[in-house]
Formats: sequence, C-alpha cells, structure tokens
Amino acid sequence: MIVVTGASGFIGSNVAICLAERGETVVAADRYPPEEAGAAARHRYLNRTKIKAFVDRDDLHVWLANAGKALRGVIHLGACSDTTVTDREYVMRVNYEYTRALWNFCAREGVPLIYASSAATYGDGARGWDDERDPHLLQPLNLYGESKHRFDLWALEQPQEKQPPRWAGLKYFNVYGPNEKHKARMASVVFHSFYQIRSFGKVTLFQSHKEGIPHGGQKRDFVYVGDAVDATLHFFDTPASAQAPNGLYNVGTGAARSFEDLAQAVFSALGLPPKIEYIPTPEEIRDKYQYFTQAETAKLKRAGFSRAFKSLEEGVRLYVERLQGGGGAAGE
Repeated sequence: MIVVTGASGFIGSNVAICLAERGETVVAADRYPPEEAGAAARHRYLNRTKIKAFVDRDDLHVWLANAGKALRGVIHLGACSDTTVTDREYVMRVNYEYTRALWNFCAREGVPLIYASSAATYGDGARGWDDERDPHLLQPLNLYGESKHRFDLWALEQPQEKQPPRWAGLKYFNVYGPNEKHKARMASVVFHSFYQIRSFGKVTLFQSHKEGIPHGGQKRDFVYVGDAVDATLHFFDTPASAQAPNGLYNVGTGAARSFEDLAQAVFSALGLPPKIEYIPTPEEIRDKYQYFTQAETAKLKRAGFSRAFKSLEEGVRLYVERLQGGGGAAGE
C-alpha cells in the first residue's frame, strides 16, 4: 500500500494513476472535506482509477498511525504551490511543518519517503541549477521556493538514524501535461496557449524586461508530466545505494527552451500558423521573474534514470492531443 499526497492535484494524480495501473494499492490523500464539494475533488482526475481509500490531509497522520505493516511508503506531492501566495504562516505550515511530520513518521516506521521539492529553490539561477552544489548558497525568489528550500536544508541536516530508509527530494522544473486544469492561473503556458488559440487565434506571452533577451526569449526547462512521474517512481522503486544515495535530485530535461519555442510547438500541434503577441510582465512579479532555468542532470543519470526525456515538441503534441480529445478528467 502506497500513500500519495496531493493525489487530486497535478503531478500527484498522474503518479496515483500510474501506480494503480501497475497494480499497486493506492491511498489518495488531499483536501477531502466531507461535503459534496469534497466528493467532486476526489474524482476530478481519479474517477476511473481504482483507489483503496481517500483520506483528508488533516486526518492523514492519524490514518498513518493505524496503517500497520501494509504501508510500503509515502510519495508526498501535496503542497501550496501558488508562487504568488504571501501568507507565510499558511505556506510554512502546509509546505514545511506538514512535510516534517511525514518525514518523522516515515523515519520512525522505516518506510520510504519521496517528496516534491522544486526548482524554485534555485531562485534567479545566479548560483546555477546544480543539485550537487551546496544548497545553503541558494536564495529563492518567493515564499513557495523558500518553504521548499527550508525543508530541503532541514532534511539534509538529519542524522542517518532519523532518516527514512529511502528518501529523495525531487526538484521538479517546469512540468506541464494532463490534469492541471484546476491550477487555473498557475497552470502551464502550454495549457493556457491551447485555450488562447482556441478562443482568440493567438497566444500572448510576457515581454522581456532584461537587456539582451528578446521578447519570448525567456527560457525554461519544460518537463512533460509523464517523465516527471517516471522519475518519481524510479526513486520510489530504487533502494538507496552508493550510485543512488538519499538526497536532493533535479527532475528536468537539461535543455532549456524558449517560450516562443513552446508557443510555436502548440501552434504546430494544432496545424496552425503561429500568431504571438507580447504583453508587459506584471509589475508585482517582474522583479521575481525567472529568465532562465535548466536542470543539471548528471546526478539523476548516475542514480539510474538515464532514459531520454520527451522533447518539447513531442510532449506538447501528446498534451494537445489529450486536450483536443475532450479535456475534463481525460485530458485537462
């Protein structure tokens, strides 16, 4: 039995579905209030998936205490991932303190813990994107990144006897793909581009406000969600070893691509000529805007995850096909 937190969210639902499809017993944990809205949330993406139980995140620690020997591990993907939230008490409680409690449980019970860190921990990238450099030097740009970074540092400080037998903090880069509709404004640019084209025949991207970088030339390491899932389960399935030690790992392609490339890929997948317009980056996020992200992937490969990630064009094509196929639980 494997617990997946954030199981009704983006990466979490994709992980839960993949585990269920390979025959694992999955327990989904997320915000599941007892009222009718909670039932709708439970089945947003998992209504065709065999799930053993749905557990509200506030009840999970009690549930875990009674799980017994059947529990094989926890994949913790639940978080407040909105980078614009400024309520420090809330973000630290959900992203830092909650994760510490899960860690302590897994360490005490001797079960693996794979958790979501974030590329947001790298800040503006001035100190690189290398998961093998001293993480104490990093300076995140927002509260979300700070909360993830703070937990990473705490985890690294724990003595071996207070660690889960297998743990990995995965620094996901810019993940896109099915099951992200609920993220609304925080959904990927691929998602928004598809619906902008369908509604208005064009895509709007942020202008560049940095000398030497053209509009649309801002770059990200875009990761198709299926690849993120495979990397997550690789660490869950792979025991700690000299080649794949416990620790922090980037999950990225290692190849930055521009937002113009991304928009072009969406138009191409739709068989349409590109029409791109640029608008000013909002003042409230302009000084926190990342102009470049690109994962260093040597550590990931040494840990045994050496297969190729999908190219931006291939991943976008697969996603657009899903969106065209009806969206909803099947694609959005």
